[in-house]
Amino acid sequence: MVERKPDGRATAGRSEPSVWDAIMSDPTVPISRRTLELVVRDQQRWSRTWLLPWVRILSRLAVTLISVVKRVLPGQLRAHTTMDTLCVWFLRNFVSPEAGELLIRHFVVETQLLNFVVRNANVSGQHEVDLLPTNLRELGDRAVIEHDLNVYDVLIALGRAAAPPGGAPGDLPRPAGPLDTSMLTVPRLDTEPGRRRWLNIDIQTALYLMNVPFALCLTSEEYRRAVHSMRLDISLLGLLTQLTGDPTFLAWRPGGSVLRVDSTVDVPRAVYEHAVICEYAYARLIRLRAEAPRTEVAA
Repeated sequence: MVERKPDGRATAGRSEPSVWDAIMSDPTVPISRRTLELVVRDQQRWSRTWLLPWVRILSRLAVTLISVVKRVLPGQLRAHTTMDTLCVWFLRNFVSPEAGELLIRHFVVETQLLNFVVRNANVSGQHEVDLLPTNLRELGDRAVIEHDLNVYDVLIALGRAAAPPGGAPGDLPRPAGPLDTSMLTVPRLDTEPGRRRWLNIDIQTALYLMNVPFALCLTSEEYRRAVHSMRLDISLLGLLTQLTGDPTFLAWRPGGSVLRVDSTVDVPRAVYEHAVICEYAYARLIRLRAEAPRTEVAA
């Protein structure tokens, strides 16, 4: 029991750990040490303390206004090239290299999670995902749109394969042989750390700012599809559980149901949580690979 002075302060010698010490040491956080260090450094940036609260408010107001205007106007603006160009320009000039690495890494990690499912579910006719950007420029090659479409394509193909003719979808059969984890690797990522930036803001502030051109340059249906894709984490984690037999993945499923399409979501916050969930799932697969006997892991 910790002794305290009459004024409530701890006695001399009592350690006073910081929030960051707790996060770095938390045994329930399964992601790699390197990734965790990136996350902590990113959250310690000045922009998250001083800029994020204001940017969050302004971003949500702007996106709400854009949504209202789009409902009133007869046509739908679609400017994918403009959106990609703005995204890359913004990342190169205003976002810290650590935040840029976390963003690129997420695209790679989610692709590898999908490829793990595709390869081990052995669904005929379903191709593996090839969205594997390694630098900021490649995020401008329709990466945002392809990122969302890949999740839909894989889930739809798996659902059709698991559903008997005229029946309801069932569970995917677990692989008869060893799980193939050979795709679980992240290549070297180039975030142009030597480039001089006007600002070096954190990933969460960047997501709120980037959400404005996303809402503007995507049609209402494209934006709604992108928002709902994050709810499909529930389905992806369920598939990982079916294929591995490990219920740990289910503990990270977000609340709600895939049957509800939301229209009032704090999208940047949901994106951040979605990225964390993918990192958890990826790290869990890496651990399962390390714990499995060599004969049970495909080369």
